Amino acid sequence: MAWYSKYLSIYGKNFNEVSNDIISETRERLAALQSEKPLASIVVIAYNEEQHLQACLWALSEIKCKYPVEIIGVDNDSKDRTAEIFEASGIPYYTEYQHSCGYARRCGLQHSKGKYYFDIDSDTIYPPHYFDIMLEELLKPDVSCVSSLWSYFPDENHSWIGLKLFETCRDLFLYIQHFKRPELSVRGLVFAYNADYARQEEYRVDIIRGEDGSMALCLKKYGRIAFIYNRKARAITGYGTLSSDSLFKSFIKRIKIQTKGITRIFFTKDHYEDADDNLVK
Repeated sequence: MAWYSKYLSIYGKNFNEVSNDIISETRERLAALQSEKPLASIVVIAYNEEQHLQACLWALSEIKCKYPVEIIGVDNDSKDRTAEIFEASGIPYYTEYQHSCGYARRCGLQHSKGKYYFDIDSDTIYPPHYFDIMLEELLKPDVSCVSSLWSYFPDENHSWIGLKLFETCRDLFLYIQHFKRPELSVRGLVFAYNADYARQEEYRVDIIRGEDGSMALCLKKYGRIAFIYNRKARAITGYGTLSSDSLFKSFIKRIKIQTKGITRIFFTKDHYEDADDNLVK
C-alpha cells in the first residue's frame, strides 16, 4: 500500500464528510509539532480548497522532522469552508484578500518566523521525511533554495503506466533544463528556500503565474538552486496542474509549449522577460 493511501480516503471530500476523529487527532499532532523558535516555517496556502486541505494537514501532522518547525496557513479569501478547516486544525492562519498565489505566498512569508520557508500547496500531500531531506540540503552554505519533484494520484481516469511515462519524460526535461536555467525547473508546490534572503527580494504579485520561478531567479545571487531527486521527498498531488485533457493531449501540449524557443534552456539569464498575457492588468 502506498504511503499516501490513507490520506486519499478523505481527499476530494467535503469537510462535513471527514470524521471528527481525524480532525481532532490532526489538531493534536499539529499542536505538538509547533515550535516557538522554529528553524523552518511550513506555510500552507489555500483558495477554495475545502475538499483537499484537511488531507494535506493530516499528512503534515504526521511528518518526521528532527528540526523545530512552525506550521501556519494562508486563506486567500476563500468562499467555501477553507477558513473553517484552518480554524479546526488549530494552526495560526492569516487571510489574504488579494487573490493570487503571489499574494498568498507573500502573506505567508511576512508572517513566518523560521530562517527557512516551505511553500505548501493545500491540494498536495507530502511524505513524512520530505522536510528533513529538503532542510538537509538547505543547510548547506552554498544553497539558497531547493526544489523537489512530484507525482500525481493514480485514479480511474489516468492509468498507472500513462502517469509514469508522463512523469518520466517531464522529470528528464526538468533535469536537462536545470543546468543552465534552474529557476525554470522550480515549482511552487515543492519549493523551499532561505527566508532571510527571500525577505530581501519579496514575491512578485504583478504576474499571474511564475511567482515561484521568479523568486528562485532572485535567490540565485545568494547561492545555487539545488534539486532533490530522492523519492522520499517526492510529493503527491491532484490534477490541478494538468488540463482537463487526456494525459496524451496534455503531453503533446507541453511538448509544443516547451519546444517553442527551446534554445532558452541552454543560456543562463538573470532576469525574466514577461509575456503580456501573464501580467496582472
